[in-house]
Amino acid sequence: MPDLPPPLMTSEPGSFARATIVERKPKIIAQVMADTPYPPDILAALESFSREIASQPLRPLQEDLPADVVGGVNGNVWHEASSAYAGRSWLELPWYFAETFFYRRLLEAVRYFQPGDWQGVDPFQRQKDRQIAADIRRAALEWEQPEGIPPHELCAGLLHSCLWGNRTDLSNFTVKLQGKSGLAARQESANVLIDHTEQICQRLAAGCARLDWINDNCGIDFLTDLALTDFLLGQGWVQTIVMHLKPQPFFVSDAMVKDALATIAALQKPGDPAAPHLAQLGARLQASLDSGRLRFASDPFWAAPLMFRQMPLALRQELAQASLVLLKGDVNYRRLLDDCHWPHTTPLEAIAGYFPAPFVTLRTLKGEIIAGLAPQQVADISAADPTWLINGQRGLIQLVDAPESASSRGAAAPPPDPNFS
Repeated sequence: MPDLPPPLMTSEPGSFARATIVERKPKIIAQVMADTPYPPDILAALESFSREIASQPLRPLQEDLPADVVGGVNGNVWHEASSAYAGRSWLELPWYFAETFFYRRLLEAVRYFQPGDWQGVDPFQRQKDRQIAADIRRAALEWEQPEGIPPHELCAGLLHSCLWGNRTDLSNFTVKLQGKSGLAARQESANVLIDHTEQICQRLAAGCARLDWINDNCGIDFLTDLALTDFLLGQGWVQTIVMHLKPQPFFVSDAMVKDALATIAALQKPGDPAAPHLAQLGARLQASLDSGRLRFASDPFWAAPLMFRQMPLALRQELAQASLVLLKGDVNYRRLLDDCHWPHTTPLEAIAGYFPAPFVTLRTLKGEIIAGLAPQQVADISAADPTWLINGQRGLIQLVDAPESASSRGAAAPPPDPNFS
């Protein structure tokens, strides 16, 4: 492991990391309790967990799952990671570990992996269902069929739609297609701090045997991913697309395979007769799934407390088959940068050159971490907007080309974690 800058910590006063633990996590627990008819003992476990976050030391994971239980293959990793922070409060932890361990502990509290009535029951299912349904209804009203837009222009607009679809505030719906003026999402180009749209579209148009997504949220976020996917397959620019989804409930709205399948099924249901294009989109996506040109995949690593630098060998080899990988969202970006305080002007390729394939980051800024900016750019934005790193108003469409040799970078990836090999 190379020398890394200090990690983002939940202890940092005034930070977004601290606010997510103090404010957001108890609200998540309360919403889970309100949404699901859990029995009294599970509700008591959730209440105890909420009190622990507020005022008690972190408790290690207690359930010990056999390897053949879904999600149990990463049990050792969780035990080892949590034991390193024994005795600390939730406000004395590296931010990424605190967030991921929160979701793993929540699944323990609701018995997600344990035999019985609640095994495999997603505690966020109602929230996801509401979000998917609402966003499809909204898309039916506001997402017009693109006609007469040149392919390169449409590709560029869809990339920007994917970027802004990643905003957590669903009132920021910026993917309306307009046949003559292109994609309204591109009107926000000034907010894209690093924009490699043209290079990416040129690469895609030249032809890709395989494109991989590392996806993020359900709802409009995933709908924009599907729209770009459908375009690339229909245009013939990409032969095969693999979408990597979460293996278990994670970060509330993160998409699992079941959520992806539910989204495509919902698109095909009879809806607004004025918006038949959504049903047509769903039918094309289903046909791509049936033919194998579109594939949904999952791996325990996507919900692990590890950084991308620690990716297991088998997954590295899988991603290395891709001509290009699209990494969606803030958490994937944080894992790419080790969730550390790199200087904002550090080139991204100098940090993440270990990645096994050329990649693109599509990320709206919701965390205090970024790389690849010019010094004057950092100074100007910081002066104009003190919350620019966390308010979701700016984004990145950032391409990093084929990885160089580790020896030339001086930032080699460590050996794969044996718990994920």
